[in-house]
Amino acid sequence: MKIRAAVLEEFGRPLVVQEVELAEPRAGEVLIRLGACGVCHTDLYTASGADPSGYAPTVLGHEGAGIVEKVGPDVTSVGAGDHVVTLFSPQCRDCVHCRSDRTNLCLAIREQQNKGYLPDGTTRLGRDGEPIRHFMGTSTFAEYAVMPEIALAKVDPDAPLEHACLFACGLSTGLGAAMNTAKVEAGTTCVVFGAGMVGLGAIVGCRLSDAERIVCVDLSPERLDLARAHGATDTLTGGADVVEEIVAMTDGFGADYTFEATGNVEVMRQAVEAARMGWGLCTIAGVAGKGETLDIVPRFLITGRRVAGSSFGGVKGRDQVPQYVERALAGEIDVASFVSHRITLDDVNHGFELMEAQDGIRSVIGFA
Repeated sequence: MKIRAAVLEEFGRPLVVQEVELAEPRAGEVLIRLGACGVCHTDLYTASGADPSGYAPTVLGHEGAGIVEKVGPDVTSVGAGDHVVTLFSPQCRDCVHCRSDRTNLCLAIREQQNKGYLPDGTTRLGRDGEPIRHFMGTSTFAEYAVMPEIALAKVDPDAPLEHACLFACGLSTGLGAAMNTAKVEAGTTCVVFGAGMVGLGAIVGCRLSDAERIVCVDLSPERLDLARAHGATDTLTGGADVVEEIVAMTDGFGADYTFEATGNVEVMRQAVEAARMGWGLCTIAGVAGKGETLDIVPRFLITGRRVAGSSFGGVKGRDQVPQYVERALAGEIDVASFVSHRITLDDVNHGFELMEAQDGIRSVIGFA
Protein backbone atom coordinates (compact mmCIF):
# COMPACT_ATOMS: atom_id res chain seq x y z
CA MET A 1 0.00 0.00 0.00
CA LYS A 2 1.08 3.59 -0.56
CA ILE A 3 1.39 5.78 2.53
CA ARG A 4 2.74 9.22 3.41
CA ALA A 5 5.72 9.25 5.72
CA ALA A 6 8.51 11.58 6.92
CA VAL A 7 11.81 10.21 5.63
CA LEU A 8 15.26 11.06 6.95
CA GLU A 9 17.22 11.24 3.71
CA GLU A 10 20.39 12.86 5.02
CA PHE A 11 21.67 13.68 8.51
CA GLY A 12 21.37 17.32 9.45
CA ARG A 13 18.74 18.01 6.80
CA PRO A 14 14.96 18.43 7.21
CA LEU A 15 12.82 15.32 6.95
CA VAL A 16 11.06 14.89 3.61
CA VAL A 17 7.36 14.02 3.75
CA GLN A 18 6.65 11.82 0.74
CA GLU A 19 4.82 8.77 -0.53
CA VAL A 20 6.42 5.40 0.19
CA GLU A 21 5.37 1.77 -0.11
CA LEU A 22 4.37 -0.31 2.90
CA ALA A 23 4.15 -4.08 2.46
CA GLU A 24 1.64 -6.41 4.13
CA PRO A 25 2.43 -7.75 7.62
CA ARG A 26 4.14 -11.13 7.73
CA ALA A 27 4.05 -13.79 10.45
CA GLY A 28 4.07 -12.24 13.90
CA GLU A 29 3.53 -8.74 12.52
CA VAL A 30 0.73 -6.19 12.72
CA LEU A 31 -0.43 -3.34 10.49
CA ILE A 32 -1.55 -0.31 12.47
CA ARG A 33 -3.12 2.96 11.40
CA LEU A 34 -1.46 5.76 13.35
CA GLY A 35 -3.74 8.11 15.23
CA ALA A 36 -1.08 10.22 16.96
CA CYS A 37 2.68 10.42 17.37
CA GLY A 38 4.77 12.54 19.70
CA VAL A 39 7.85 14.35 18.38
CA CYS A 40 10.55 13.10 20.74
CA HIS A 41 14.10 14.31 21.30
CA THR A 42 15.41 10.91 20.19
CA ASP A 43 14.02 11.54 16.70
CA LEU A 44 15.83 14.89 16.56
CA TYR A 45 18.97 13.30 18.02
CA THR A 46 19.07 10.79 15.19
CA ALA A 47 18.11 13.28 12.48
CA SER A 48 20.94 15.59 13.54
CA GLY A 49 23.58 12.88 13.05
CA ALA A 50 24.56 12.87 16.73
CA ASP A 51 23.38 9.27 17.19
CA PRO A 52 26.36 6.96 16.53
CA SER A 53 23.97 4.15 15.57
CA GLY A 54 21.86 6.25 13.20
CA TYR A 55 21.30 5.40 9.52
CA ALA A 56 19.53 6.83 6.49
CA PRO A 57 17.23 6.66 4.66
CA THR A 58 14.72 5.76 7.32
CA VAL A 59 11.23 6.77 8.42
CA LEU A 60 11.64 8.32 11.86
CA GLY A 61 9.12 8.39 14.72
CA HIS A 62 8.65 6.04 17.65
CA GLU A 63 6.23 7.65 20.11
CA GLY A 64 3.08 6.40 18.43
CA ALA A 65 -0.42 5.19 19.16
CA GLY A 66 -2.97 3.85 16.72
CA ILE A 67 -5.53 1.24 15.82
CA VAL A 68 -4.85 -2.26 14.52
CA GLU A 69 -5.94 -2.62 10.89
CA LYS A 70 -4.72 -6.13 10.09
CA VAL A 71 -2.65 -8.90 11.66
CA GLY A 72 -0.29 -11.37 10.06
CA PRO A 73 -0.21 -15.14 10.69
CA ASP A 74 0.37 -16.36 14.25
CA VAL A 75 -0.60 -13.06 15.92
CA THR A 76 -2.75 -13.76 18.97
CA SER A 77 -2.48 -10.87 21.44
CA VAL A 78 -4.06 -8.11 19.33
CA GLY A 79 -6.73 -7.98 16.64
CA ALA A 80 -8.32 -5.57 14.21
CA GLY A 81 -9.81 -2.56 15.98
CA ASP A 82 -7.62 -2.78 19.08
CA HIS A 83 -6.00 0.44 20.29
CA VAL A 84 -2.26 0.06 20.74
CA VAL A 85 0.83 1.98 21.84
CA THR A 86 4.01 1.35 19.89
CA LEU A 87 7.02 0.01 21.79
CA PHE A 88 10.58 0.69 20.65
CA SER A 89 11.47 -1.52 23.61
CA PRO A 90 9.56 -4.76 22.92
CA GLN A 91 8.56 -7.49 25.35
CA CYS A 92 8.57 -11.05 24.04
CA ARG A 93 7.93 -12.49 27.52
CA ASP A 94 10.15 -15.48 26.68
CA CYS A 95 13.82 -14.39 26.55
CA VAL A 96 16.06 -14.49 29.62
CA HIS A 97 15.69 -10.73 30.10
CA CYS A 98 11.91 -10.73 29.80
CA ARG A 99 11.72 -13.52 32.37
CA SER A 100 13.83 -11.50 34.81
CA ASP A 101 12.50 -8.65 36.93
CA ARG A 102 15.94 -7.01 36.78
CA THR A 103 15.66 -5.55 33.27
CA ASN A 104 13.25 -4.64 30.50
CA LEU A 105 15.79 -4.99 27.67
CA CYS A 106 14.17 -7.73 25.59
CA LEU A 107 16.64 -9.69 23.47
CA ALA A 108 14.23 -11.31 21.00
CA ILE A 109 14.57 -8.89 18.07
CA ARG A 110 17.25 -6.52 19.33
CA GLU A 111 19.94 -7.35 16.75
CA GLN A 112 17.75 -6.85 13.68
CA GLN A 113 15.94 -3.84 15.14
CA ASN A 114 19.24 -2.04 15.75
CA LYS A 115 20.05 -2.50 12.06
CA GLY A 116 16.72 -1.06 10.94
CA TYR A 117 15.02 -4.33 10.06
CA LEU A 118 12.01 -6.27 11.25
CA PRO A 119 12.70 -9.62 12.96
CA ASP A 120 13.16 -11.58 9.70
CA GLY A 121 15.95 -9.24 8.57
CA THR A 122 13.93 -7.39 5.93
CA THR A 123 11.88 -4.18 5.76
CA ARG A 124 8.24 -3.52 4.92
CA LEU A 125 9.05 0.02 3.83
CA GLY A 126 10.31 0.79 0.35
CA ARG A 127 10.51 3.29 -2.47
CA ASP A 128 11.06 2.69 -6.19
CA GLY A 129 11.98 -0.91 -5.50
CA GLU A 130 14.58 -0.03 -2.85
CA PRO A 131 14.11 -0.78 0.86
CA ILE A 132 13.81 1.94 3.47
CA ARG A 133 14.88 0.89 6.93
CA HIS A 134 12.67 1.09 9.99
CA PHE A 135 13.57 3.32 12.93
CA MET A 136 13.67 1.78 16.41
CA GLY A 137 11.41 -0.96 15.06
CA THR A 138 8.55 1.52 14.81
CA SER A 139 8.74 4.29 12.11
CA THR A 140 5.64 6.12 13.31
CA PHE A 141 6.11 9.41 11.44
CA ALA A 142 3.76 7.80 8.93
CA GLU A 143 0.10 7.17 8.30
CA TYR A 144 0.56 3.42 8.81
CA ALA A 145 3.22 1.13 10.23
CA VAL A 146 3.97 -2.59 10.25
CA MET A 147 5.44 -3.74 13.54
CA PRO A 148 6.13 -6.94 15.46
CA GLU A 149 3.30 -8.08 17.71
CA ILE A 150 5.72 -8.08 20.67
CA ALA A 151 6.29 -4.34 20.16
CA LEU A 152 2.67 -3.29 20.70
CA ALA A 153 0.87 -2.65 23.98
CA LYS A 154 -2.90 -3.04 23.86
CA VAL A 155 -4.53 -0.17 25.77
CA ASP A 156 -7.98 0.99 26.81
CA PRO A 157 -9.80 2.51 23.81
CA ASP A 158 -11.19 5.22 26.09
CA ALA A 159 -7.74 6.81 26.22
CA PRO A 160 -7.33 9.55 23.57
CA LEU A 161 -4.59 8.48 21.16
CA GLU A 162 -2.87 11.87 21.46
CA HIS A 163 -2.45 11.10 25.14
CA ALA A 164 -1.71 7.39 24.83
CA CYS A 165 1.17 8.02 22.42
CA LEU A 166 3.20 9.80 25.11
CA PHE A 167 3.42 6.51 27.00
CA ALA A 168 5.34 5.07 24.01
CA CYS A 169 8.51 6.81 25.17
CA GLY A 170 8.96 10.00 27.18
CA LEU A 171 6.26 9.75 29.82
CA SER A 172 6.81 6.05 30.54
CA THR A 173 10.57 6.60 30.66
CA GLY A 174 10.19 9.15 33.43
CA LEU A 175 7.53 7.24 35.33
CA GLY A 176 9.52 4.04 35.16
CA ALA A 177 12.81 5.68 36.14
CA ALA A 178 11.20 6.55 39.47
CA MET A 179 8.94 3.54 39.97
CA ASN A 180 10.95 0.72 38.36
CA THR A 181 14.62 1.64 38.22
CA ALA A 182 14.96 3.66 41.43
CA LYS A 183 11.95 2.13 43.19
CA VAL A 184 11.39 5.35 45.11
CA GLU A 185 10.20 4.70 48.66
CA ALA A 186 7.52 6.65 50.51
CA GLY A 187 8.66 9.54 52.67
CA THR A 188 11.92 10.14 50.81
CA THR A 189 13.46 13.16 49.11
CA CYS A 190 13.90 13.17 45.32
CA VAL A 191 15.58 15.65 42.98
CA VAL A 192 14.79 15.68 39.26
CA PHE A 193 17.16 17.49 36.91
CA GLY A 194 15.27 18.60 33.80
CA ALA A 195 11.56 19.34 33.37
CA GLY A 196 11.00 18.10 29.86
CA MET A 197 8.78 15.11 29.14
CA VAL A 198 11.04 12.57 30.84
CA GLY A 199 11.75 14.75 33.86
CA LEU A 200 8.08 15.59 34.38
CA GLY A 201 7.29 11.89 34.11
CA ALA A 202 9.86 11.22 36.85
CA ILE A 203 8.21 13.86 39.04
CA VAL A 204 4.85 12.15 38.57
CA GLY A 205 6.47 8.79 39.34
CA CYS A 206 7.96 10.16 42.56
CA ARG A 207 4.57 11.59 43.54
CA LEU A 208 2.80 8.30 42.82
CA SER A 209 5.44 6.61 45.00
CA ASP A 210 4.56 8.95 47.89
CA ALA A 211 7.89 10.76 48.06
CA GLU A 212 7.74 13.42 50.76
CA ARG A 213 9.84 16.04 48.98
CA ILE A 214 10.30 16.40 45.23
CA VAL A 215 12.72 19.05 44.00
CA CYS A 216 12.83 19.97 40.31
CA VAL A 217 15.84 21.69 38.71
CA ASP A 218 15.48 23.46 35.36
CA LEU A 219 16.38 26.72 33.63
CA SER A 220 12.84 27.54 32.49
CA PRO A 221 10.42 29.26 34.91
CA GLU A 222 7.49 27.97 32.85
CA ARG A 223 8.68 24.39 33.10
CA LEU A 224 9.31 24.75 36.82
CA ASP A 225 5.72 25.94 37.24
CA LEU A 226 4.51 22.88 35.34
CA ALA A 227 6.69 20.69 37.55
CA ARG A 228 4.93 22.08 40.61
CA ALA A 229 1.57 21.33 39.03
CA HIS A 230 2.62 17.68 38.69
CA GLY A 231 3.90 17.23 42.22
CA ALA A 232 7.20 19.05 42.74
CA THR A 233 7.32 20.54 46.24
CA ASP A 234 10.37 22.70 45.55
CA THR A 235 12.00 24.17 42.45
CA LEU A 236 15.51 25.41 41.75
CA THR A 237 17.00 27.24 38.80
CA GLY A 238 19.84 25.21 37.34
CA GLY A 239 23.40 26.50 37.52
CA ALA A 240 26.88 25.89 38.88
CA ASP A 241 25.80 26.14 42.53
CA VAL A 242 22.77 23.87 42.41
CA VAL A 243 24.49 20.91 44.11
CA GLU A 244 25.40 23.10 47.08
CA GLU A 245 21.80 24.34 47.23
CA ILE A 246 20.45 20.79 47.27
CA VAL A 247 22.90 19.67 49.96
CA ALA A 248 21.99 22.70 52.07
CA MET A 249 18.27 22.02 51.84
CA THR A 250 18.78 18.35 52.84
CA ASP A 251 20.61 18.94 56.12
CA GLY A 252 24.00 18.61 54.46
CA PHE A 253 23.47 15.10 53.10
CA GLY A 254 21.90 15.25 49.63
CA ALA A 255 18.77 13.60 48.23
CA ASP A 256 17.77 9.97 48.64
CA TYR A 257 17.11 9.77 44.89
CA THR A 258 18.24 11.97 42.02
CA PHE A 259 17.18 11.74 38.39
CA GLU A 260 18.92 13.18 35.34
CA ALA A 261 16.70 13.85 32.33
CA THR A 262 18.64 16.37 30.23
CA GLY A 263 21.30 14.39 28.35
CA ASN A 264 23.90 16.94 29.48
CA VAL A 265 26.94 15.20 30.99
CA GLU A 266 27.68 18.15 33.29
CA VAL A 267 24.17 17.89 34.70
CA MET A 268 24.65 14.14 35.05
CA ARG A 269 27.66 14.84 37.24
CA GLN A 270 25.60 17.25 39.34
CA ALA A 271 22.92 14.60 39.76
CA VAL A 272 25.52 12.15 41.08
CA GLU A 273 26.99 14.69 43.48
CA ALA A 274 23.55 15.77 44.75
CA ALA A 275 22.72 12.21 45.83
CA ARG A 276 22.86 11.44 49.54
CA MET A 277 26.04 10.07 51.05
CA GLY A 278 25.47 6.58 52.42
CA TRP A 279 22.66 5.43 50.16
CA GLY A 280 21.79 8.02 47.52
CA LEU A 281 20.85 6.63 44.11
CA CYS A 282 21.31 8.65 40.92
CA THR A 283 19.27 7.40 37.97
CA ILE A 284 20.37 8.62 34.55
CA ALA A 285 17.70 8.63 31.84
CA GLY A 286 19.08 11.34 29.55
CA VAL A 287 20.93 10.40 26.35
CA ALA A 288 24.32 12.10 25.90
CA GLY A 289 25.85 13.06 22.58
CA LYS A 290 28.22 10.93 20.53
CA GLY A 291 31.61 10.56 22.20
CA GLU A 292 30.62 12.27 25.45
CA THR A 293 31.60 10.70 28.77
CA LEU A 294 30.50 11.13 32.37
CA ASP A 295 33.22 12.24 34.81
CA ILE A 296 32.58 11.05 38.38
CA VAL A 297 34.90 11.66 41.32
CA PRO A 298 35.36 8.17 42.86
CA ARG A 299 34.98 9.57 46.38
CA PHE A 300 31.29 10.12 45.73
CA LEU A 301 30.87 6.42 45.01
CA ILE A 302 33.08 5.21 47.83
CA THR A 303 30.94 7.16 50.29
CA GLY A 304 27.85 5.22 49.32
CA ARG A 305 26.31 6.86 46.29
CA ARG A 306 25.18 4.63 43.43
CA VAL A 307 24.51 5.33 39.77
CA ALA A 308 21.99 3.48 37.60
CA GLY A 309 21.05 3.84 33.96
CA SER A 310 17.44 3.59 32.86
CA SER A 311 16.24 2.70 29.35
CA PHE A 312 12.51 3.27 28.82
CA GLY A 313 12.29 3.51 32.58
CA GLY A 314 12.78 -0.23 33.00
CA VAL A 315 9.22 -0.57 31.71
CA LYS A 316 8.09 -3.94 30.39
CA GLY A 317 5.89 -2.33 27.80
CA ARG A 318 3.17 -4.85 27.00
CA ASP A 319 2.49 -5.37 30.70
CA GLN A 320 3.07 -1.94 32.22
CA VAL A 321 2.10 0.64 29.58
CA PRO A 322 -1.57 -0.43 29.76
CA GLN A 323 -1.38 -0.01 33.55
CA TYR A 324 0.01 3.53 33.19
CA VAL A 325 -2.75 4.40 30.72
CA GLU A 326 -5.34 3.17 33.23
CA ARG A 327 -3.82 5.39 35.91
CA ALA A 328 -4.12 8.34 33.55
CA LEU A 329 -7.76 7.52 32.87
CA ALA A 330 -8.29 7.36 36.64
CA GLY A 331 -7.03 10.94 36.94
CA GLU A 332 -3.69 10.15 38.57
CA ILE A 333 -1.62 11.46 35.62
CA ASP A 334 -2.60 14.70 33.85
CA VAL A 335 -1.42 13.76 30.37
CA ALA A 336 -3.31 16.57 28.60
CA SER A 337 -1.04 19.21 30.13
CA PHE A 338 1.97 17.70 28.34
CA VAL A 339 0.50 18.19 24.85
CA SER A 340 1.74 21.66 23.94
CA HIS A 341 1.24 21.71 20.17
CA ARG A 342 -0.95 19.72 17.80
CA ILE A 343 0.60 19.51 14.34
CA THR A 344 0.25 17.56 11.11
CA LEU A 345 2.75 15.22 9.49
CA ASP A 346 3.69 17.99 7.09
CA ASP A 347 4.71 20.11 10.10
CA VAL A 348 7.12 17.54 11.53
CA ASN A 349 10.19 19.72 10.96
CA HIS A 350 8.43 22.57 12.76
CA GLY A 351 7.96 20.13 15.63
CA PHE A 352 11.75 19.79 15.78
CA GLU A 353 12.10 23.58 15.77
CA LEU A 354 9.67 23.91 18.67
CA MET A 355 11.66 21.30 20.58
CA GLU A 356 14.97 23.04 19.99
CA ALA A 357 13.40 26.29 21.20
CA GLN A 358 12.07 24.47 24.28
CA ASP A 359 8.62 25.72 23.33
CA GLY A 360 6.27 23.50 25.31
CA ILE A 361 6.69 19.88 26.35
CA ARG A 362 5.41 17.80 23.44
CA SER A 363 4.28 18.45 19.89
CA VAL A 364 1.93 15.69 18.81
CA ILE A 365 1.28 14.79 15.19
CA GLY A 366 -2.36 13.98 14.54
CA PHE A 367 -3.44 11.75 11.70
CA ALA A 368 -6.90 12.20 10.18
